[in-house]
Amino acid sequence: MRHLERFWKMVTMAVKMEWVSRDPFEKYLLKFHRVDRDFLNHEELEAVENKDFKIVRLQWVRDLFVFSCYTGLAYIDAMNLTPSNITIGIDGEYWLSTCRQKTDQPVRVPILPKAWEIIEKYRTHPRALQKGSVFPMISNQKLNSYLKEIADLCGIEKNLTFHLARHTFATTVTLCNGVPLETVSKMLGHSKITTTQVYAKVVEKKVREDMHTLREKLAAPKLMRRAK
Repeated sequence: MRHLERFWKMVTMAVKMEWVSRDPFEKYLLKFHRVDRDFLNHEELEAVENKDFKIVRLQWVRDLFVFSCYTGLAYIDAMNLTPSNITIGIDGEYWLSTCRQKTDQPVRVPILPKAWEIIEKYRTHPRALQKGSVFPMISNQKLNSYLKEIADLCGIEKNLTFHLARHTFATTVTLCNGVPLETVSKMLGHSKITTTQVYAKVVEKKVREDMHTLREKLAAPKLMRRAK
């Protein structure tokens, strides 16, 4: 649909410039079909984190993937990170301060302990130092290819790609732990919260926990009245 939208603009210009006699899109309706974004649940994320890989390249790719699971950064934004992107936030803790290359939206994310461990592990890597980046460079194609190996070794049947880590951050790491949707949207660098709703699906476990809390709140006044 996105490609058709752009093409439609060109055709509309052609009609206005009288390069074509009529608009072929005149009676055409664009349809957008929402799909559920896949992500790793808590057990699957733990399986990837705790797997002992003997091959160095798989350790490296796993670490990059887990880093994205705890920061929400896309591939290109993680690869472009430099030490200058690590700042001190208003809470006195370390934050990532960068801009999404895709949308040019500013992103500020507190660095969770697991993400910080991975930064510390690679900040003195020779290839990272040579490039002046936080992590040594790897192509997105190779990264996703190695992630398929990792999925097989961890017994994960989902299509493991680097972008799946971003979805995992939005759901398993943040929303399922009570982080508000508005906060998640800000950390993902989305300009509209509706975009976040596509990525960050609240899973049934979180709904169950929220409703359990609500039941307790609604039952409390009744219990107090009975006691009186």
